[in-house]
Amino acid sequence: MDVNHMRQNYQAGALRREDLETDPFRQFEQWFQTALEFPEVAEANAMTLATSDREGLVSARTVLLKAWDGNGFVFFTNTSSLKARQIAENNRVALLFAWLPLERQISIRGQAEKTTVAESLRYFLSRPRASQLGAWVSQQSRPISSRQILEGKFEEMKKKFSEGKVPLPSVWGGYRVVPQAMEFWQGRRDRLHDRFLYTRTPDSTWQIERLAP
Repeated sequence: MDVNHMRQNYQAGALRREDLETDPFRQFEQWFQTALEFPEVAEANAMTLATSDREGLVSARTVLLKAWDGNGFVFFTNTSSLKARQIAENNRVALLFAWLPLERQISIRGQAEKTTVAESLRYFLSRPRASQLGAWVSQQSRPISSRQILEGKFEEMKKKFSEGKVPLPSVWGGYRVVPQAMEFWQGRRDRLHDRFLYTRTPDSTWQIERLAP
């Protein structure tokens, strides 16, 4: 398959310095709301999470944004998974929101820290019951010999917690990515894209720079 000639000439819009919010979280909220309302964006809260271990081996996967505020962006996972093990070794991570139908991307660099147990429990209790049970079933990222093992474990958990609420597993929780830099990318004609980088300064304000495409 020849992919050399696969390209799209972006022309959905522009991003001007005078239109940017001074706070990148407010800018994120504007773009996120647009993505939510755009039918062609399937899951606006889907984001690529890149992590690496202490030796620099990088992994990337898609996770779902479940909360954000002025402190950072939150996702939840099994805390014995590969991503969690790598964060334990190196908490510098990156996030990428790729809203390609809008010809927009947001890339974030920062540090991951665990959410409190109370935050994790609050979100866990809001999940569908089947998802709660699934958190007890999977030893995420570990090898298994067959799918039947997963399905059997799921039925076992259904019986075990058939009465009452499903408790929070000890190996399940959240991480908050605290950004040090956030870049907003808008595709433009002739590959002359608009890119603006917000960088957190030592006094916790944000510096904004236009980047070459």
